[in-house]
Amino acid sequence: MTEPTITLPQPQASSENYWRYVWRNVRRNRRGLAGLIVIAAMLAVWIFSPLLATNQPIVCKYNGRWYFPAVIEIFQSRGAGPHWIEKPRPFNLPQFDAKKELDPEAFAIWPLIPYHEYEQSTEFLQPPSSRHWLGTDELGRDLAARMIHGAAVSVKVGFVSMGIAAVIGILMGGLAGYWGGLVDMLISRVIEIVVCFPVFFLILAIMVWLEPNIVNVMIVIGLTRWTSIARYTRGEFMRIKGQDYVTAARALGIGHARIMFRHILPNALAPILVSVTFGIADAVLVEAGLSWLGFGVQPPDPSWGNILRTAYDSLNVAPHMVYPPCIAIFLAVLAYNLVGDALRDAIDPRLRGTT
Repeated sequence: MTEPTITLPQPQASSENYWRYVWRNVRRNRRGLAGLIVIAAMLAVWIFSPLLATNQPIVCKYNGRWYFPAVIEIFQSRGAGPHWIEKPRPFNLPQFDAKKELDPEAFAIWPLIPYHEYEQSTEFLQPPSSRHWLGTDELGRDLAARMIHGAAVSVKVGFVSMGIAAVIGILMGGLAGYWGGLVDMLISRVIEIVVCFPVFFLILAIMVWLEPNIVNVMIVIGLTRWTSIARYTRGEFMRIKGQDYVTAARALGIGHARIMFRHILPNALAPILVSVTFGIADAVLVEAGLSWLGFGVQPPDPSWGNILRTAYDSLNVAPHMVYPPCIAIFLAVLAYNLVGDALRDAIDPRLRGTT
């Protein structure tokens, strides 16, 4: 007698990667995609700022030799250059003026804005022209060059400060959500205490005791903007710790730290990233406000906040200086908020299958 054939169920195809699903939904959101383009443009301006605005050529031929001073400046401006690459003489000499010393008939490719952010001239408070696209400030410095290099401050403050806040928020929220009980109660009370203080005035109070520079600004913003991230992390850890795979991991004797950061955290990151994205927008505004008040980036280093302060002081004689920093800050904050909205819509389970 022939035994009946038992057909085992075939394993279904693996589901689509979750992050690929989120990315597809973000791409479908035109406003979010526009925000991503603006953020990518800001990153590109920061990375390649020496190729966009400097008083030395990108590539030139001088005394029969080829030089790449602006290219080398990319590495030096990131703090990595002096360790392994230096500008050759005479381009490394502060008294060397490439615009005057180079032969006009020799080959040279100049940056889009052939001025350094610190380069001064006698053209004070000049309106926009073909020579200075956005005009000049009270010291004759090219405003377009300072705006380009000021983008680096917004990028670094936004990402570094929220990186600090994310580490603190994920650690505090993860501990509260995973352990619960007394740990949850203590951390929740700390979060509530920090939230009770107006954040901007708390930052001002702290900055009074610190030297006003970009490093301290990033640290202070990071130490005061972690509460919303901690709340999201706590909620996600409380939701996920009851899942079957977490229970199985505990039954297998896997350590608590590995369960928290290897099994729970990757599945809780999506809503946390939404909070981080909105936090970057807030950090850009906070830095601009601190620089406006004199507690942020100090002149002559350019930032959009102190450029706007200088423009306000010269409003009656040079109103053209107000518009570039205002528009730049507005676009940066808007871009991060649009990306945050797009991420929130992409990861919301109620919206799945509706886009």
